Amino acid sequence: MKRNNVIIVVGVMALCFCWTGFKRDSHNFQVSKNLDVFNSVYKELDMFYVDTIDPQKVIRAGIDAMLEEIDPYTEYYPEDDLDEFKQMITGKYAGIGSIIRYYKKRDRVVIFEPYENTPAAEAGLKAGDIILEIDGKDVKGLMTDKVSEMLRGEAATTFVLKVERPGEEAPREFKITRRNIQTPSVPYYGILPNGSTGYIQLTGFTDNCARDVRRAVIELKEQGAKELVLDLRSNGGGSLKEAVEIVNMFVPKGLEIISTKGKLRQACHVYKSTREPLDLEIPLAVLVDGASASASEIVAGSLQDLDRAVIVGMRTYGKGLVQIPRDLPYNGQLKVTTSKYYIPSGRCIQALDYQHRDASGRAVRTPDSLTNVFYTAAGREVRDGGGIRPDVEVKVEEESNLLYYLLNDDVLLDYGTDYARTHETIAPPQEFALTDEDYATFKKMVLESGFKYDRQSEGALKKLKEIAEFEGYLEGAKAEFEALEKKLQHNLEADLDRQKEDIKPLIEAEIVKRYYYQRGVIIQQLKKDPDLDKALEVLGDSASYAAVFAVKK
Repeated sequence: MKRNNVIIVVGVMALCFCWTGFKRDSHNFQVSKNLDVFNSVYKELDMFYVDTIDPQKVIRAGIDAMLEEIDPYTEYYPEDDLDEFKQMITGKYAGIGSIIRYYKKRDRVVIFEPYENTPAAEAGLKAGDIILEIDGKDVKGLMTDKVSEMLRGEAATTFVLKVERPGEEAPREFKITRRNIQTPSVPYYGILPNGSTGYIQLTGFTDNCARDVRRAVIELKEQGAKELVLDLRSNGGGSLKEAVEIVNMFVPKGLEIISTKGKLRQACHVYKSTREPLDLEIPLAVLVDGASASASEIVAGSLQDLDRAVIVGMRTYGKGLVQIPRDLPYNGQLKVTTSKYYIPSGRCIQALDYQHRDASGRAVRTPDSLTNVFYTAAGREVRDGGGIRPDVEVKVEEESNLLYYLLNDDVLLDYGTDYARTHETIAPPQEFALTDEDYATFKKMVLESGFKYDRQSEGALKKLKEIAEFEGYLEGAKAEFEALEKKLQHNLEADLDRQKEDIKPLIEAEIVKRYYYQRGVIIQQLKKDPDLDKALEVLGDSASYAAVFAVKK
């Protein structure tokens, strides 16, 4: 009897091992099978398809389609695109140092903004210059990516750039030598007009950005800063290591700042503060918005969880995933998501679930009602999922259609170009303001240009009429529709007057960048900044600042 029991137990164990092995081998089999099928499909197409197939194009499309099924952050970079990959990580590239954009009116690319102290600025290029030729090659009809590729190249190489400067009859030629360009991670820092608040804008977490932030903090304190504002708005993130270094500047040594958890042991890490901090006491506010993501959320979320900073602005993007580069054959790179990250309270702020998608294939967003409560070091409630929720939320009105089209249709670019032709200098950015006379000139230019823009109300009314006609109600409601159309009649002049206070700052920024570059635009825009105003309000009142960290009972 005992012998039979032993046989049964051994048999059951064998079945279990076989089943486990089958499950494991089943995954490996599916991988092998589908790779073999993919390979065979392409071979058959290459041999029998009526036209010749471009292998690089077709297989790249297959790779991109595969990666779209995973998440938007896992990306393939072939050898030809490695410059883009390296610039994303380091902020460096070899070129002329200018933002360019497509100029629809001429089907050409235009210099949109030269960077200060770069070959573009030193050669004399200006915003609004229309690119005609690069080393004798006409670039009409080429998009920005192709023109950018032609402007970049090996450092120390020289080429001739021919441009048309609006208002001048003859084109200009510039002989430009490419240099290694380092886009600044901290384009501006300084003491704000109140005389006591230091402000630092960080635009990306590229290599060594923590060093730049550290230098800014030290200099601002030497200049008398009593509190600090770190601006992470529209900062899409970057290096996790740099984010940890920045948090370390304001928290004690030895604290856990972030942990990562993935499928492989190598993807699981705990990152702690390893240096002595710069300052544990200085009041600190961090500005965030819906475009603050990844490393920005690590900094904001960790400082929030450790009760070290007041987070001000709008809810962040919600990217709780970590990517690492992996080498591929033929000098390619794969940026692959290997783990999720967890900030000090233990929460993951990932907003979208890429494993579970709706019927249309879109990743599912976790509703607020299903998020979980976690606690900061002091015991305040915070939640996972859906990004970092600010301690002090600032609601900003959505940009109107008119503002969107003024920007998108190069109306502001054209006015800025005209303005710069007739004004050799302007006041410093903190003092410059568009006069009513200047705005009247701008309005006249827009009205005479034939500018048109899409209005949401007109689009919605058109859609409603189509539905009414389909359902048979249009004839009976004809009079009501005609009356509504008259009320919603397009009146560009009235719209320009009504939205004057929203349009003026955009014009001012367009003008200021032509004289003071990116740094000047930042200074000019800080004059009217609801997020910054709210941060200063909290930082300027010790009771309000302390109340943010109080545990609600």
